[in-house]
This record gives sequence, structure tokens and C-alpha cells, in this order.
Amino acid sequence: MGEIRRYPFVRHFRGEPTFHTLLYRDGELRRSGSGLASWFQPLRVSIAEVPLDDREAVYLFRARTLDFQEATVQGAVTYRVADPEMLARRMDFTVDLDTGLFTKTPLEQLAGMITQLAQQFTVDHLARLTLGQVLAEGVSEIRSRISEGLAREGSLTEMGVHIVAVRVAAVSPTSELERALQTPTFESIHQQADEATFQRRALAVEKERSIAENELQNQIELSRREEELTVRRGEIQRRRVEDEAAAARIESEGDAERTAIFAEAQAGRVRLVEGATAEMERKRMDAYRDLPVGVLAALALREVATKLERIDHLNLTPDLLTPLLGNLLSNHSRQDG
Repeated sequence: MGEIRRYPFVRHFRGEPTFHTLLYRDGELRRSGSGLASWFQPLRVSIAEVPLDDREAVYLFRARTLDFQEATVQGAVTYRVADPEMLARRMDFTVDLDTGLFTKTPLEQLAGMITQLAQQFTVDHLARLTLGQVLAEGVSEIRSRISEGLAREGSLTEMGVHIVAVRVAAVSPTSELERALQTPTFESIHQQADEATFQRRALAVEKERSIAENELQNQIELSRREEELTVRRGEIQRRRVEDEAAAARIESEGDAERTAIFAEAQAGRVRLVEGATAEMERKRMDAYRDLPVGVLAALALREVATKLERIDHLNLTPDLLTPLLGNLLSNHSRQDG
């Protein structure tokens, strides 16, 4: 807003660059421009200030959908005054020459008019759709409807107002209806979570079963290998026993052959010795056969004497000596004759 300084009989006005100042004197427009500064007499002059900067008209209103459900639309419309002189003729932007403030509320009136237009376009759009369709479309369709409606609105053009941007922050149902609409989604999410939990448990059970089967297969394989190892060890043990038995048999056969050879040699030696002994005995017996009895007796005695280590008693009976002495004397007589 502009600044007004009071002096005796006159006053000075200095406007802001963001406001377009219109200075009227005696009912006629004398000066017009932004950032205007001028001396004036309060009894003959009136001043109007129209903002040139971008302004926002924030809105929050409720509308009923085709299925008789209430939806709340929240957003803002950004606008700018394109023709301040035209707008000043349509709305009262006169400022108080003592305070420099608006004497009325033109900015609130302009924002309210823009908000009502936006509400009208929104209500017309939502009345043709169900709440589900509105929520499915989101804010983009509503923003397009408001932008197109304001752009086609001739009253704004006639007032010299230009719409800069339209924003829709949110479209939401009532809290009760919102909770009701969220329930299926929540249930679906919970159901998906439960299914995911079940699937995870099923997968865990499947993995445990696979692990158990693998362990069982490993145990079966280990048992089979242990059986093969036992069989292999048995075969090795059997072969070793057979080899040992064969070696023992060969050794026994060798011992038997050596024993047989030795026995045969012993038998041959015995046969030779016995044969020689028998031959000597035969020859000796042949030699003894022609000897007299006395000589044989003497030889027998000598043989006996060689076998005896000590003779404690010797009994010579007449029966033994008489034939011997007789033979001895007989032989001696033959020899003398």
C-alpha cells in the first residue's frame, strides 16, 4: 500500500511498485502508474490502488457426487490483474487519504468471486461422477476443469483479471467414508500379508523337507558306501586269509616235502646202515657158526663185560665151567698131537 504524509493544506502520496495507482481530481483521472508519487489536496482528490503482483485465492469447499457422497476439495487459484484501470472501474479500490488503507475489501471480494467460480466448476464436474470415479481420477481432472472454466469465464476477462495457475491440493471424502473405503484395501493388504506369510511358511516347510530328503539321501548314500566298504574290506580280508592259507598250505607242502625227503633220506640211510649191520652180523654169525662153544662163550662173556661198567658179583658154577674146561682141554690136546 502507498504511504500518505500529511502537511498543512496539502498531502503527499508515494505508491509501491507492486501497486498501480490511479489519482482522480474532480472526478477525472489525472495520473496513473505504478510507484506513483504526487502532492494533492484531500478535498479535491481521490486515489485508488490496484495490486499488480500475483495473488492467491485459497479455497476449501465441499461438493456432492453422483452417488450422493460428500467430497472435500482443497486448493488455490493464482491470479494477476492485467488491466488495473478496468478492474478499478468494476471494483472499489479507493484508499483512505488519512491512513492509506482500502476503504472497502476489494481484494477479498475478488478472491471470493474467483473461489466461487472455481467451486461452481468443481461442483458441476463432481455431480456427474461417483465418488469412486472422483477418487480414481484424482486432482488432475479437477484442476483441468477449473482451469478451463476460469479461462472461458468472460467476467474475469472483462474485469481485466488473468488466471496464472490453478492448484488442487487434495480431494478427500468424509472421515467415516474414507475409513470405509480404506477397509477393503486394508483387508486386501492384510490378506496379501497373510498369503505372503503362508507362502513363506510353505517355502520354509518345503526347504526343510528338501533338506530332510537331502539328509536322508546322504544317509542312504553313506550307508551304501559303508556297505560297499564293508564288502570291500570283507573281500580284502578273505583274500588275505586265502593268501595266508595258500601261503601256509605251500609252506606246509614244502615242509611235508622236506620232511618226506628227509624221511626218505633217513630211511635210505637206515636201510643202508641196517643192511650193512645185518650183513656184518650175518658175516659174524657165519664166522661164529664154526667156532667152538667155548670160544662163543668166551666171546659172549667179553661182550657182556664191555657192556657192564662194574661187576659186583660173579658166580661161576661147575655146570658152566666143566664143559668149557673140557672143550679147552680137548682143543689143546688136538693142538699138541
